[in-house]
Amino acid sequence: MSITLPDLPYGRDALEPYISARTLEFHHGKHHQAYVTNLVKLIAGTEMENMALEDIVRKCAGDTSKAGIFNNAAQVWNHTFYWNCMKKNGGGRPSGRLMKKIEDSFGGFDKFVEEMKNAAATQFGSGWAWLVLDGDRVGIEKTSNADNPLAHGRRALLTIDVWEHAYYLDYQNRRPDYIAAFFEKLVNWDYVESLM
Repeated sequence: MSITLPDLPYGRDALEPYISARTLEFHHGKHHQAYVTNLVKLIAGTEMENMALEDIVRKCAGDTSKAGIFNNAAQVWNHTFYWNCMKKNGGGRPSGRLMKKIEDSFGGFDKFVEEMKNAAATQFGSGWAWLVLDGDRVGIEKTSNADNPLAHGRRALLTIDVWEHAYYLDYQNRRPDYIAAFFEKLVNWDYVESLM
């Protein structure tokens, strides 16, 4: 299976004014592309060259001898997942089974958003905040660098990227403002619900 940079699921200016076309140009076109390019080089001529991206992530997770492969593969997967978690005119609230799971797990949607925002804001350094499916409930995790729930056998439903390159051009050091815009204006609940 060939690893390539996936197209964004929307135009580069679709998320403005909350995430600028300039940010997406750098974040998708430079950072995400670099992970793809590095991964392709690292797996060339190995058994992983024809593996699915998810299988590469799982195979290399926790293996220090394959840390470079894991970091690049996981970042390709994380970013692809992140792009799909957003849409033009997103935000609002989910419905159906997902809303029920959020209410059952957190005691209400507002409490979930508060806890998810806190996880994203308090992730020290670079990383991610995730909503994951954990049996019959949903939970929140935060991971450093390239780590993700997939590497630990869990199913991700939603993520927000809190590496500085995700928001610095638009928000500088105001990570909480970026996080607020993500939840209020960008989340693609249709995509998240499709993963249930």
